[in-house]
Amino acid sequence: MSRYLLRRLGQAALVLWAAYTVSFLVLFALPGDAVDTKFGGEASDITPEQLQALREQYGLDRAVPLQYLSRLGRALTGDFGTSFDSGRPVSALIAESLPATAAVAGLALLLGILGGTALALLAAAAPDRWYSRLPLNLPPLGVAVPSFLVGLLLLELFSFRLHWFPAIGNEGIGSIVLPAITLAIPTGAVVAQLLAKSLQQTMSQPYADTARAKGASEARVLRRHAVRNAVIPALTISGVLVGQLLSGAVITETVFSRTGLGRLTATAVSGQDIPVVQGIVVFGALVFVVVNLIVDLLYPMLDKRIVHSARRTPAAAVGGP
Repeated sequence: MSRYLLRRLGQAALVLWAAYTVSFLVLFALPGDAVDTKFGGEASDITPEQLQALREQYGLDRAVPLQYLSRLGRALTGDFGTSFDSGRPVSALIAESLPATAAVAGLALLLGILGGTALALLAAAAPDRWYSRLPLNLPPLGVAVPSFLVGLLLLELFSFRLHWFPAIGNEGIGSIVLPAITLAIPTGAVVAQLLAKSLQQTMSQPYADTARAKGASEARVLRRHAVRNAVIPALTISGVLVGQLLSGAVITETVFSRTGLGRLTATAVSGQDIPVVQGIVVFGALVFVVVNLIVDLLYPMLDKRIVHSARRTPAAAVGGP
């Protein structure tokens, strides 16, 4: 287990480095820089000499490899620098924006898992009913409908017509409901699709037939035998779902005029605020890595054969079958 954890930590470090490097290269591939975006333009009164002085102040006058190595060295100590736009530390900006985004993403993940699981169990418990096919049709619909359109429809119905929830802002618990539902719909659709198919396959396994032969009802077979084995594929994509929630925050926070990581990301990208963008990218990659590591550690709790198989693999490789 210790070697497994060390290997996973090494992979995590590689993912974080790759995320940092790719974001750096993409930002520097864009035309212009943060100084041009903020102070340049035909209507600007700043002289070329002043623009050059600002580039020297921000360290943008040095060669790109030197900038990369300098920023990477500071990032290894947890220092992502200060924002070109506000002059504030990147860590402080992320810490201020995180709670609002985490509240929406957390509620969206909860609603998505509960809703998707309920639909999948409904399909498995009543395979001959019309609604048992509904979970299989949700993912295409959830992916095909853009999130911003779902958000606008929810605003029109629940904010402007029914007046149940506020349309914009971060004030109160009610302000996170509609953004969370907007993000939960595609999440729940994916969970329902994977879990429904996995339950169908599990319920047709020989051990399920044996349980039925012993007199167990369909509900008992589903609850005691099928769910634990069927949940593993759905658990596997949890890291991807968390990543989708973080990326979806950019859209939902724009539609609902909320402040959070999504709004901070959109502002930083449009202004080519390199330190802020890189800090957010690395933070998102860190969340993705941590969630996937937790999922890997949960596998043995659901199926002990996974651990036994991992332990036998090296021996088999060395000593043969």
